[in-house]
Amino acid sequence: MLNILTITGPIYLSIGLGFAATRRGMFSKVDGQVLGRFVLNFGLPAMLFNALAQRNFSEVMNPNYLLAYGAGSMLSFAIGFAVWRLWRKKSLAESGMVAMGVSCSNSGYVGYPILLQFLGPAAGLGLALTVLIENLLTIPLALAIAESGEAEHLSWQRTIFESLKRMAKIPMMQAIVVGLVFSIFGWHLPEVLSKTVNLFAASTAAIALFVNGGSLVGMRVIGLLQEVRWIAMGKLVVHPLAVALMLMVVGPIEPSLKISAVLLAGMPMLGIYPLLAQRHGQEGFCAAALLVTTIVSFFTISLVLWGMGELPGWHV
Repeated sequence: MLNILTITGPIYLSIGLGFAATRRGMFSKVDGQVLGRFVLNFGLPAMLFNALAQRNFSEVMNPNYLLAYGAGSMLSFAIGFAVWRLWRKKSLAESGMVAMGVSCSNSGYVGYPILLQFLGPAAGLGLALTVLIENLLTIPLALAIAESGEAEHLSWQRTIFESLKRMAKIPMMQAIVVGLVFSIFGWHLPEVLSKTVNLFAASTAAIALFVNGGSLVGMRVIGLLQEVRWIAMGKLVVHPLAVALMLMVVGPIEPSLKISAVLLAGMPMLGIYPLLAQRHGQEGFCAAALLVTTIVSFFTISLVLWGMGELPGWHV
């Protein structure tokens, strides 16, 4: 168990440092947003490009991983939506945001740094494939459901199309496309450009964790704990279990990708979750869910890492 804490400990200490620095006024929330934009627009795209461009296309495009992670995420999505919409009788907008919360992970800000410590350079491939599933499937679908509850003049098909158009403008998605092109044709960047990309990629993990900690300052859970505990359970328990189940169904996958899939599914929800919910008046509820899930994930991720170390077939 001490070996596990050497992996998760630095991650959550870095998040705590970001929280403390922002809480004490050394960094403002605006500073954190600037650093976050650097990670999203430069650091993560550089890392994703490297993860794809430096591998053969046959290694990169792993249909079993995409199927298992996509199906597991959609199973978790469906459970979250059904519980909130059919059992709790909540609105489409709130149910859509809950479905997103239990199926979309903070794969870049928290997941990648943990994978990097556990898997080394192999972490990038699992992240890139996961980002594809999240940005092309679960996030657009959740936004379409939420929008359909408030924008009757737009069809769900149109809403998904608009969401995909917005996703196409995100530097991370553009980096994935360019990285895939380089992988397909076996191209390589000139050395000076390659080293520049490596510099930006190497900056990603620490800054992402620091920013994630700062973003938690000011969030409140008072009066919402009864509600958000179900989302936390869905994200940290149901989602990784659903992905693990699908991994057993779809067929053989190399151990590093199996580990990537389950660990990324077990991360707290994406850091911009409250911002996406703001449009639908759910930002307070979603911010509380993000805070609780991030705190509890220290224990659940440590447990998942320990469990994988004890099971046959889950070793790198």
